[in-house]
Amino acid sequence: MSMAEFVGREYRALQVSALSNDFSGTALVTQQIPAIADDAVLIRVKAASLNFPDVLMTQGTYQFKPELPFVPGLEASGEVVAVGQAVAHVRVGDAVIAMVRQGGLAEYLIAKPHEVRRMPANLSWAQGASYSVAGLTAYVALVSRGHAGAKETLVVHGATGGTGLAAVQLGKHLGMRVIATGRSLAKLEIARQMGADHLIEISTALRDDVLAATQGRGADVVFDPIGGDVFDASVRALAWGGRLLVIGFVSGDAGQVRSNYALIKGISIVGVRAGEFVRRDPERGQAALAAIDSLAAQGVLLPPIGEQFAFADAKAALERLASGSIAGKLVVNM
Repeated sequence: MSMAEFVGREYRALQVSALSNDFSGTALVTQQIPAIADDAVLIRVKAASLNFPDVLMTQGTYQFKPELPFVPGLEASGEVVAVGQAVAHVRVGDAVIAMVRQGGLAEYLIAKPHEVRRMPANLSWAQGASYSVAGLTAYVALVSRGHAGAKETLVVHGATGGTGLAAVQLGKHLGMRVIATGRSLAKLEIARQMGADHLIEISTALRDDVLAATQGRGADVVFDPIGGDVFDASVRALAWGGRLLVIGFVSGDAGQVRSNYALIKGISIVGVRAGEFVRRDPERGQAALAAIDSLAAQGVLLPPIGEQFAFADAKAALERLASGSIAGKLVVNM
């Protein structure tokens, strides 16, 4: 079908019409496909996965604040059903992955060409929708920004979520010794299954626990999406020349570091915004995306899927993610 034949077609989307902490402003609605530009790709979504920024955006606390109303969802997989005349790298019928700033939690998704990639042939729709955000974040953090190396020690905080598990997988692939941390040793077993060498249940003794696990030396690299007290303890648990990779602030607190401590230990505090990395440095960004696609196709970088929801229960899926009780990625199937 041509692009024009889809204009006006009704479809369902999970729409945020008002910001709230309890998702009261979020509901399934019916929309119509608008006129589509020549440089756009129309995708019939098969699956979408959720990421914690989706929760933060519904609350208005994420660094990217889309105008209301908006449809959350940073990544999805699906079938190309129409393309603009200026699009050449995908065709109608292709199975693709879309990584976008919003819009994935809908039956149809309009994406720009640079947001769309062919999906590795050996993946399911759910797998295809699940690894881009987590995998790209891990890759940009460890490889592009953190310069992680074989035989170094990597501490991954939040190692039961999709992004943390991707960091565990990639760290092992790079030949690192990986220490996984989380709030529950039982939930951390999934990190051990992904290759983690040592597990730490986060407590007020986090610094001492990391030092004990590294025979007093400290960590070479820390992957931190938590912030707050975890960030503060991680700074003190770094080895000489260590790098603390700031991924986010799930705790709600950014944490602080004194400059004299950075000087004395020769450490680096490195900010990681994977999406912004791709937007500001397209050449290196596309190389990173090609790398994670290859690793996903090999089965190296595929965070496990913890739970799957039907699209009718998409709001409940967001609530489940916000509860912090899920291990692995959460997928909504269309």
